[in-house]
Amino acid sequence: MDSGLFNLILEYINIVFLVFTVVLFSLFTIMGYLSTRNSLHYKNKNSFGDLSKVMASPLAPGITIIAPAFNEGLTIVENIRSLLSLQYVNYEVMVVNDGSKDDTLQKMIDAYDLELVERDIDPNWPCKPLRGIYKSKQRSFSKLTVIDKENGGKSDALNTGIQLSEMKYVGCIDVDCLLLPEALLHVVKSFYQRSQKRVIAVGGVIRIANSCKISGGKLEEIRLPKNWLAKFQLLEYSRSFLLGRMAWGRIDSLLIISGAFGFFDREIALTVGGYDTGTVGEDMEIVFRMRRYMHERDIPYTVEYIPDPLCWTEVPESTKILVNQRDRWARGNLETLFTHKDMFFNPKFGRLGMLSYPYWFFYEWLSPLLEFFGFFTVILFYYLGIINWDFFIAITLAVYSFSVMYSFYAILWDVYSYNQYKKTRDILTLMFCAIIEPLTFHPLVVWSAVRGNYKKLFKVKSGWGSQVRKGFAKA
Repeated sequence: MDSGLFNLILEYINIVFLVFTVVLFSLFTIMGYLSTRNSLHYKNKNSFGDLSKVMASPLAPGITIIAPAFNEGLTIVENIRSLLSLQYVNYEVMVVNDGSKDDTLQKMIDAYDLELVERDIDPNWPCKPLRGIYKSKQRSFSKLTVIDKENGGKSDALNTGIQLSEMKYVGCIDVDCLLLPEALLHVVKSFYQRSQKRVIAVGGVIRIANSCKISGGKLEEIRLPKNWLAKFQLLEYSRSFLLGRMAWGRIDSLLIISGAFGFFDREIALTVGGYDTGTVGEDMEIVFRMRRYMHERDIPYTVEYIPDPLCWTEVPESTKILVNQRDRWARGNLETLFTHKDMFFNPKFGRLGMLSYPYWFFYEWLSPLLEFFGFFTVILFYYLGIINWDFFIAITLAVYSFSVMYSFYAILWDVYSYNQYKKTRDILTLMFCAIIEPLTFHPLVVWSAVRGNYKKLFKVKSGWGSQVRKGFAKA
């Protein structure tokens, strides 16, 4: 190859990397600004009004909390007790036992004095066969309904609950999540504070409960996780939920609601067919379909996002389980993007097609692949002796410095807005995590994403993977 042409190609590659970096810097700076504006707007908007009046009103809209359970015998009784203690007048807790092989069902029957009842279900609604529907004999547990069915996966269990619910709204959560007592009050307020648009879904921030003190299903003391993998995930969640999703919520372009804490307008959820049982990214895919449904019919709507720390969950403390989780997220991301590929830069879908979808395509899907193969490209260029060291060192330091500063901002904004971690030592520990994360935790996340994409693209059979939990610390 002519040396002049070869040098031109190298210069072109440098320009591409520089442009990509500048675009990312600009995008994340804008996201930081938008998330800050949205958080301040939310706090000002919710600084007045008595939520207890909503709780006490007999006219309060009904909500069904649907919690799938599979082999949760160790913690199911405590988890249900927590859900039954929420401060709201008109709600039910529907636990769907998705073919558990342990004593999950028997523990619920014994602890809550359950008995079989009759209840109709649409025979045309696709879900695995039901084995029984249970209600408690005791009035104190009248809000509890237990569905026993054959195993069909999380999506199938949630769809069963959505179909059997008779409430206006449904909340789809993980059974081991800890909701704060006032969680439903904030959710209902979010559904009703819009007058010009129909709120079809409400999502919220997920907090890390590892090492926190839990007593009687209630959060007694917030503590920084002891496990280092959990610390890194806390930092990651702070960036993702407090900055990323708040920013997308500000411009009404949020495309995902976490499966651990998502509430939906039941009518719209049923109309679009509920969750897709053919994907492992069901929480993202259902939001895509609900948004598409409203867009295509030109119905004014929105998706609300709550930054209050209302939902706490346990994150993986094992490298193997973490990789399985992120592998699954990557596969779900690719499945959803492929299913809705006609939205890509499609002005018909407004900001969703022109901003949100391209962001998920280039950053959430393509970026980890570029990082992975870029690493080997650097090694190849070094071996060939053609690497531009000045450019490489400059752009690497710039990316590293920006990522650390962005993490610092997420930490400090969390302290300013919600101040969950009050000890100076905890803040300094998180800042130390931010400094070493790009060299330790982030490569693990990238590798997991590459593995997930490989499995999906080359049709390697894979399911949810092991999600063994240790359980919350007791007070």
